[in-house]
Amino acid sequence: MDSFPFKIRAAPCINKFLLCLFPVSLLYLFLSHHSLPPPHDPPSLSLSSSSPLSLDNVVFSIASSSSSLSSRIPFISLWYNPNTTRAFLFLDRIPPNQNPPNPPSLPPILVFGDTSAFPYTFKGGLKSAIRVARIVKEIVGLNLENVKWFVFGDDDTVFFKENLVRVLGKYDWERWYYVGSNSENYEQNVEYSFDMAFGGGGFAISYGLGLALARVFDDCLMRYGHLYGSDARVFSCLAELGVGLTHEPGFHQVDMRGNLFGMLSAHPLSLLVSLHHVGSIDPIFPNKNRTEALRHLFEAVDVDSARILQQSVCYDHSNLLTISIAWGFAIEVYEGNLLLPDLLPLWRTFMPWRRNRYVDPHYMFNVREYSKDPCERPALFFLESVISHNYGVWSNYTRHGVGNCQRSNIMQNLELVKVFSPKLELDIVELKAPRRQCCDVSSSAFEPMVIGIRPCGAHELISMQHSSPAAV
Repeated sequence: MDSFPFKIRAAPCINKFLLCLFPVSLLYLFLSHHSLPPPHDPPSLSLSSSSPLSLDNVVFSIASSSSSLSSRIPFISLWYNPNTTRAFLFLDRIPPNQNPPNPPSLPPILVFGDTSAFPYTFKGGLKSAIRVARIVKEIVGLNLENVKWFVFGDDDTVFFKENLVRVLGKYDWERWYYVGSNSENYEQNVEYSFDMAFGGGGFAISYGLGLALARVFDDCLMRYGHLYGSDARVFSCLAELGVGLTHEPGFHQVDMRGNLFGMLSAHPLSLLVSLHHVGSIDPIFPNKNRTEALRHLFEAVDVDSARILQQSVCYDHSNLLTISIAWGFAIEVYEGNLLLPDLLPLWRTFMPWRRNRYVDPHYMFNVREYSKDPCERPALFFLESVISHNYGVWSNYTRHGVGNCQRSNIMQNLELVKVFSPKLELDIVELKAPRRQCCDVSSSAFEPMVIGIRPCGAHELISMQHSSPAAV
């Protein structure tokens, strides 16, 4: 008894049998509770928990509809490969004019189960939210082999699969994990929850948690008819299981419209996992349509997926230039020396998802205003090509929108930036404790700027040139 953090004092007996036995009963309940097994049966797992996670261990469940599918096929085909990707496409019904009914370029199509018995009372909402939520039960019910993670997303969500595997590999799939991220829009999180994974950005549920959730999901759905969306229902049922969200900033709900340049050019220090609403944003590269622009981004993804959008900042001290690289996407070149923290906030080039000109949007990150005057902006260079070699990767970026701005000679003549980088190989420690990489610049007034990206030294700072204080 001395090992307990408290002592149970017996109540005085006053010829009341139950009162005298109460402390003993309390102790019995305490000891019984702490000796019971966990409240869920351990899943029968045949896979080795020590084996590294592979793409074959991940099953994607994509929610779509017969009316939207035709316009979303180009986005699904960007990341889905029938030879390497385990995925299923859930529809309300097979599109009547689709021939063949399940083309090989799409994941196998499944029709949602009947959800007519479940309540839905959210005024103005869509009852389809119930059947989309119930995918989590239906996919587990397929009893697929060799599964460690279930991943859920929409038909206008683009996944970066190799990065997803790297991110999920940080976590023990035999434990109960719910991995994803919330909305970029503050008001959206206030309305729903800061601790809910928004379904468009995608979220992942570990195998053991998927089994447990599937067992209780139908019963749980009966209590949440008043909620709007499918992701809110999944979040609520997981909360009842006692599981909270593990935040991973690489999942992007993209509750924004318009030009995503500001978001993509200053990506957080984490791997890019997903982009939602890709059918509602402007093309991310100039002079291309949406699909062409995303395919162009995947040319870099296919060469070095871990490095895509990773921001490196370097200084050309001889020409007083500051360069910010979003690898595989764009480069910004500034005249003068800018402090690194001043380059981390996102340019506000986008608009909020909800169109309301009377409400000033608030975001879950710091923003800086993007001047309407192009001469007050940095010079922009967008990805032109990526070439992989045994010794590393060359990526080339060409200038966009030169204009008639008054700039220094080197800035006026700069048309091409060439970047060399070793392929980014990250171990589990680096994934858990990421560090921005450094870069070196070689430039002249008559040649392309050449930049080399490399790991920073142990005590190296990413900083402008300055005078060191005198030694004390």
